[in-house]
Amino acid sequence: MAGLLDGLRIVEVSSFVAAPLGGMTLAQLGAEVVRVDPLGGAADTGRWPLAPSGTSLLWTGMNKGKRSVTVDLRSPVGREVVTSLVADAGIVLTNAVGRSWLSYDALTRVRRDLIHLQIEGHHDGRAAVDYTVNAELGFPLVTGPADHAAPVGHVLPAWDVACGLYAAVGLLAAERRRSRTGEGARIRLPLYDVALATAGNLGLLAEAQLGAERPRIGNHLFGGFGRDFALADGGRVMVVALTTRHFADLCAVTGLDGTVAELERLLHADFTVDGDRYRHREALAALVAPWFAARTLAEVGDALAGSSVLWAPYQRFSEIDLEASPVMGEIDQPGVGKIKAPASPLDTGPDTGARTPVPAPDLGEHTDEVLAALGLDVAALRAQGVVA
Repeated sequence: MAGLLDGLRIVEVSSFVAAPLGGMTLAQLGAEVVRVDPLGGAADTGRWPLAPSGTSLLWTGMNKGKRSVTVDLRSPVGREVVTSLVADAGIVLTNAVGRSWLSYDALTRVRRDLIHLQIEGHHDGRAAVDYTVNAELGFPLVTGPADHAAPVGHVLPAWDVACGLYAAVGLLAAERRRSRTGEGARIRLPLYDVALATAGNLGLLAEAQLGAERPRIGNHLFGGFGRDFALADGGRVMVVALTTRHFADLCAVTGLDGTVAELERLLHADFTVDGDRYRHREALAALVAPWFAARTLAEVGDALAGSSVLWAPYQRFSEIDLEASPVMGEIDQPGVGKIKAPASPLDTGPDTGARTPVPAPDLGEHTDEVLAALGLDVAALRAQGVVA
């Protein structure tokens, strides 16, 4: 099946999350993405979590559907090999900084219409990773319980994820222009700028500039009514009433219409307005909590079925029903075995193959095939120790 990006070739020299995710996003849509690693693998080759065999589940997760080439990147001959590969493909995605031979200026000498996207830490060249950027942006100081003083980090590398998706969009935008004008592109993508832009787009920076300090509110929904509630069977659910209809349905299902209306009168509030539901969230939650505490998850599900109330149970990764999702499919991953793995979440129809997951390659699996297609003497390169 031909992918949406069939015929597009990208060389990726990267590690960890942002750049590999950008490449994988394009690979899952049909692009030929050739990931280039040093001999023995990059720093993320053994990154946790690990399979029982020791294979990195992060590496295999971030490189599904790619081709893998390993080259001695420290040798002049190895760098010439990668330069030839880039010249042939015309698009390079990298987060490797400080390598002059891999820079836009160097590579445009061999491919004038090159599209080069460089992921960096800060725009001024300072290094950064997701977790340091997150600290700089203020999110850990507004996360957690209201009475908690220390910063609260999180396990999701949100800025890496956003950066990887921006990288994919940036490469496609540049390729579209090149197809129309023949012009290449130099794109710099600082991780900090991705996080800063996102904070601005969400209104957080404007809020601060106007003098408001975002408070810690635990698991409450900022600006509306939503919170986690404990159940009779020990579980917990997240309940969100984003709109007036959601809130009215929640009151109806819980039998609290009259009580909430009386509270509204006593407080001189208007619970059809987001702000009033938020301002009086503690009082409203105190009314709703006993209803959930008296019911099991199954009973809550039955009661809320057919209503507009937004809710979901809290689950561990091991409790997710992977069989139910069309984005998940079984692959036989080298070094891991048969597992369920995601394809692209973009549902582009049955003829594109975007929803058929493809395993990540073995490290260096396609070295001979890819380099031979460039007309290079792989045997000679191996004899020189340039390839494994």
